[in-house]
Amino acid sequence: MRPNERMTVFEEHRLAGGAIAGDADAVHALWQAHRRWVAAILLAHKPRELELDDLLQEVAMSLVKNIQTLHDPAAVKPWLRTIAINLARSSGRRQRVVRKTLPILAADAQRTAELNEAAEGPSDDRGRRALELTSRLPPEYREPLILRAVRGMSYRQIADIMGVPMTTIETRLARARRMLKEEMERLDEPANTQRKEPGRSAHATENKP
Repeated sequence: MRPNERMTVFEEHRLAGGAIAGDADAVHALWQAHRRWVAAILLAHKPRELELDDLLQEVAMSLVKNIQTLHDPAAVKPWLRTIAINLARSSGRRQRVVRKTLPILAADAQRTAELNEAAEGPSDDRGRRALELTSRLPPEYREPLILRAVRGMSYRQIADIMGVPMTTIETRLARARRMLKEEMERLDEPANTQRKEPGRSAHATENKP
């Protein structure tokens, strides 16, 4: 089965229909076709300390258990998105109740590993910082931006998954990029100021009598 981004609508609906009918191979193929963008959805909504792989397994188990309750094969993407968001949020609530204290360095290392795995992320520091800042955006902006930047989905595909008009996705992506750009520029300002200081000092020294 080809990656989900390359599937035709007919192939996608036929695969979902087979899964709904109880075809175990179709269920497996359906999960393999959709799991990568589901990971992006989880990345957009999960608390930072939760394991991405654990949440993916929970979504997969929910898919296997509940796929026959889905009556419309065309609704498989919004259905999976709802499962992923609900699991991310409910797991976050459970985690807050039973949270264990982890060393800060271990938590940072885990977050970096998750981001690199899900995003096949850029190796440069600026790229990692952009992903970190993206995680701070409001969810309605964070989710489409991650689907676009991490999974490379088209505006139409994102709109189908989120169940909103494509114009809404265009507006949200434009706003998300603007917010991310402003945050990146704000963080870069101290470094730029520091780089300018030696030059200003030298100039001031030269002008002294």
